[in-house]
Amino acid sequence: MRALKRYDRRGFTLVELMIVVAIIGVLAALAIFGVRRYLASAKTSEAKNSVGAITRGAAAAFERETAASEILLGGGSSAAASHSLCDDADPVPGTVPPGVKYQPDTTEGRDFETGTATGGWKCLRFSMTQPIYYQYNYEMGSRIDGVTLSPDPGATGFEAGAVGDLDNDGVHSIFTRGGTVNAGQLALATQVYIENEYE
Repeated sequence: MRALKRYDRRGFTLVELMIVVAIIGVLAALAIFGVRRYLASAKTSEAKNSVGAITRGAAAAFERETAASEILLGGGSSAAASHSLCDDADPVPGTVPPGVKYQPDTTEGRDFETGTATGGWKCLRFSMTQPIYYQYNYEMGSRIDGVTLSPDPGATGFEAGAVGDLDNDGVHSIFTRGGTVNAGQLALATQVYIENEYE
C-alpha cells in the first residue's frame, strides 16, 4: 500500500516538461509563419484584383464603338465606327511605395482622375479611393517599364500591371496581364503573370 501512495503523488518529470515546451514552440513557429503568409496573401490579392479590373476596363473600352463627330450632307455616309484600346495611363503613384500604403488623390487631374475619353485612367474607367500598396500602370503598344519576363503584348496590345515592394527590401513584386488585337479581335491573357509574389 505504501508504494502505491508514493507513486500517486508523483509530478511531471523535467523531460516531460521539456517535451511539452518544445511542442508548444514548434506550434507557435508554425502559427507565426502561417499568419505572415496569410497577411502577405491578403496584400497581394489587392494587386491581382486591381490588375484584373484594369484589364476588364481595357477590354470594355475596346468593345465600345467610337466614331468621329461629323456633319453629314444629304446622301452622304458617315465614317465607319472603330474599336480601339485606350492610350497609356500615368503610373499611380509616381514611384513604387516602399513597404507602406499610398492614399490616391481624388482631386480632378490627379492620380486616377487623369486622362480623356480615349486615353488614361478615365478611358479605362478605373479608379481607386482606398490606400494602396502597389504602383498601378497601363501601357498600350508596349510593356510596362522594368517588366521583361511577362509575355510581350506587341504593338497592337496592352499591358496592365501592379508593382510593389511590400517588405521594403528593394526587390519588387510584379503582377501583369495583357492582351493583343489580332484581326480586329482582342485576345486577353488567360491569367495574371506573377513575379516575386511576396516581395
